[in-house]
Amino acid sequence: MVDHCTYVIFGATGNLSRLKLMPALYHLEGANKLSDKTRILFVGRRDWTRDYCLEQIHEWVEVKARGGIDEKLFEKFAARIDYFKGDLTDVEMYTRMAQELCADGEYPGNVIYYMSIRPSEFGLVVEKLSKANLMDETHGWKRVVIEKPFGYNLESAKALHHRLSRYLTEDQIYRIDHYLGKGTVQNVLVFRFANVMMEPLWNRNYIDHIQITHSESMGVGGRADFYDGAGAMRDMIQSHLLQLLTLVTMEPPVNMDAESLRDEKVKVLKSIRPIPHNAVDAHAFRAQYTAGQINGESVKGYLQEDKVPAESVTETYAALKIYIDNWRWRGVPIYLRTGKRMASDQSSISICFRKPPKQFFRDTNIEQMHRNWVIMGIQPEDSLRVQMTVKEPGLEMKTRQTSLDASFHHEGEQKTDAYEDLLLDVIEGDRSLFLRYDEVECLWQVVDPILRSWSTERDYIPTYPAGSWGPEECRRIFDKGEQRWRHSLNVDDDYE
Repeated sequence: MVDHCTYVIFGATGNLSRLKLMPALYHLEGANKLSDKTRILFVGRRDWTRDYCLEQIHEWVEVKARGGIDEKLFEKFAARIDYFKGDLTDVEMYTRMAQELCADGEYPGNVIYYMSIRPSEFGLVVEKLSKANLMDETHGWKRVVIEKPFGYNLESAKALHHRLSRYLTEDQIYRIDHYLGKGTVQNVLVFRFANVMMEPLWNRNYIDHIQITHSESMGVGGRADFYDGAGAMRDMIQSHLLQLLTLVTMEPPVNMDAESLRDEKVKVLKSIRPIPHNAVDAHAFRAQYTAGQINGESVKGYLQEDKVPAESVTETYAALKIYIDNWRWRGVPIYLRTGKRMASDQSSISICFRKPPKQFFRDTNIEQMHRNWVIMGIQPEDSLRVQMTVKEPGLEMKTRQTSLDASFHHEGEQKTDAYEDLLLDVIEGDRSLFLRYDEVECLWQVVDPILRSWSTERDYIPTYPAGSWGPEECRRIFDKGEQRWRHSLNVDDDYE
């Protein structure tokens, strides 16, 4: 039975609420995952009435509702929602909120505070909530959800944690990374630990290297003011891609409870070989997109985007090579890359196996043995493919590449959005897919040396044309000349 609770959403009139939170809560309503007494308090600075707020939410949900909006269902959902006007910096607002939440037992005492606000405001709001006794757990649990980025670097992450921990215990903090809520990402764990046939091969003896890619065809759009202060390394690699790496490489946990799972992820992060300042160029690469073609249309370069400084050297493409110095992965390079304005939208994990130790077909028409791959597509195609070599029909010994394909969805099955899973997990108190602080600290320790080095190199940044797969110079981070980026999930990707 799901607990009764009150979802208090700060910054509720913003884009995150419009695009993700309210559609996700509506779909949880449709799945009967919200208890009868669960309430939603919509907090914003705008001078809205409750009726106008519901009109806006209806429009947001209508765009995102799977199969179209169900008016009866929305009516039931709308009955849970109230609008609360206030300024985050106003002490009096928190006093009024306390009065509102405690009035007549209308709102459940279990409360989730969702911080859909700027990271710089996390500490301020938590402090004011605490001083207004809104974090008191005498009459129910209190949980706080914060969105990434969790700091700007290691030092700021520590400062944020120190401020939050003055008012919250670690088990009250839910650091949300929506990437971990994707069903396909969770399927990485199922694929690894529910299929025993792969476990004997999942180590340095059989795997040549691992690639994790997240590419986007879109540019920075309206996020330029944020993005120019962050860049691709902070925005994607420090969070999402390193998280994927931990799921691919972690040891089997004792069980699947939150702490056991997160313990194993932290062990991986602590095993990553530090990158010294003089080795940054051998391990990391950055670049920035220039004007080019996307789907046949001309697009402008990063420096021509609105609100981007003319002399910016912020990277829109970042690649990183790391090593995990433990028994299982010692010596196996793991390549991470992300970029905007690239040739296509794709997130994938590609596991490249070693070549056979002996060329058995030397005196035949087979000139080269291709490698085996395990490829997990995360988005937009959620799939699993095992690439193998087979003999072509006919009298001659000729081979071709084929794949064993498995879709993660059967026909007719509906996909859920990551936020649906994560918002429900907060209600249920399941912290498995949320980041613990020591995990956050380890993530920053991996990329901090690179960011510090790049911050001193302000004169020049390599470029790549929009619509490409990034700069060719990026290949310098590969260990072997035969290694290169895999751009496709298909077996006809001309990798070798």
